[in-house]
Amino acid sequence: MSALRIALAPYIFYLLWTHQFRSALVWFAVAGLSDGVDGWLARRYGAASRLGALLDPVADKVLLSGSFLVLALRFVVPFSLTFMVLGRDVLILVFALRALATKTRREFPPSIWGKLSTAVQIAYVLAVVGFQAGYGYGPVVVLLGWVTFGLTAYSGIDYARRVS
Repeated sequence: MSALRIALAPYIFYLLWTHQFRSALVWFAVAGLSDGVDGWLARRYGAASRLGALLDPVADKVLLSGSFLVLALRFVVPFSLTFMVLGRDVLILVFALRALATKTRREFPPSIWGKLSTAVQIAYVLAVVGFQAGYGYGPVVVLLGWVTFGLTAYSGIDYARRVS
């Protein structure tokens, strides 16, 4: 299902860019739910694979980072929050590349903070897009934005601490 999220991403970005928020909401929800179902199925049936473990975070990063970027460029979400989300992802990428460059075989299993941060980022994008589509409540979007900022920052700090 990671491949599904990666395949859906450009279409979702197009919908966001053209302010087709109702359609974007549906497709982003499908992509977000597929992330949860994918993880549940892998754990439930012991179907986890090395490829899946690699593709899942890539799919999350593509979908979330791209959505934040498009929404920021269209002035729908704050650039500061987008910078935090993208900055954390770049930080993780730098640490991963550093580990590859040293040829040291290290595993970096996802932390609870990283998983929680991803879940809140998905919820925030859903709330923003839903609000733009005429659903939802503005103060909830603002609150979720602050929670997203804080958890994203903390998960980045936690990741840096764990790999250093």
